[in-house]
Amino acid sequence: MKISRGALLVACVLFSAGTLTACGGAAFALVNLPAKMSQHVRTADLAYGGLPRQRLDVYQPNGLGLRPIIVFWYGGGWTRGDKDNYRFVGAALADAGYVAVLPDYRLYPEVEFPTFIEDGAAAVAWTVANAARFGGDPDRIYLAGHSAGAHTAALLALDPSYLAAANVSRSVVRGLIGLSGPYALEPTSGQLAKIFQAPYQSRDWQPVQWADQDSPPTLLLHGRDDGTVWPMHSEQLAAALQAAQVPVTLQLIDGRSHADTVAAFSSLLRWRAPTLESIVEFVAANDPQIDPSPPPVRE
Repeated sequence: MKISRGALLVACVLFSAGTLTACGGAAFALVNLPAKMSQHVRTADLAYGGLPRQRLDVYQPNGLGLRPIIVFWYGGGWTRGDKDNYRFVGAALADAGYVAVLPDYRLYPEVEFPTFIEDGAAAVAWTVANAARFGGDPDRIYLAGHSAGAHTAALLALDPSYLAAANVSRSVVRGLIGLSGPYALEPTSGQLAKIFQAPYQSRDWQPVQWADQDSPPTLLLHGRDDGTVWPMHSEQLAAALQAAQVPVTLQLIDGRSHADTVAAFSSLLRWRAPTLESIVEFVAANDPQIDPSPPPVRE
């Protein structure tokens, strides 16, 4: 597919603005164009619960054999977002050889913390029970996300109570992949203080406080110029995991902002950050069953 230089420039400007959802549909329409040419099978709107926002999409790669699964939660400040806007993420992961699961989840003001985390656990439980029919190995699951979605992925990976409540063994989680996440969140005022409030306390919603020796290997990417979620969140989580002697890779990317780490899933903006390449290397390093020569990352 040929994309004009003007379209590339527009996409770059929109995504460089900071947050994806603030850019409206124009940015998503552009970055999702290559996903339509991707060689994968997308099965949409599968129910992992009984409510309208409890739906997910599965992106299945070509080829035989059970593949690692990456469950990816998008961001949006816990108030907005739609899995349909992130087809470029699912397509990129499927093209790289993984079964990708992209859930929707309930948002504020319909719900507050920890309901959206519990939705995430329910999506993982559905994945364990159903992924094999899409070519995924339910014992080789990676939890991933961007921004608020990275916060969800991190709490599910680090706080064992959520998966346990969903009857999921923590052992199925082979790794955590966090992109620009608020792992040391301090919701002291404004809307965040309404989303995260009593009787819950900072230990309940800060993934950084749950890092221990049982935490899975972790990959963290963050733009150094992120003014939405400061890079110190990733630095603090990396330090906590290192103190617990958990393998962790932290990549701070010069000159990149909040949206770049997820926008780079699109082949139009892959040069903005090494997100997909880093994920391929991370999964290969932490999965003894994976082909030592992972599928090429398609441009």
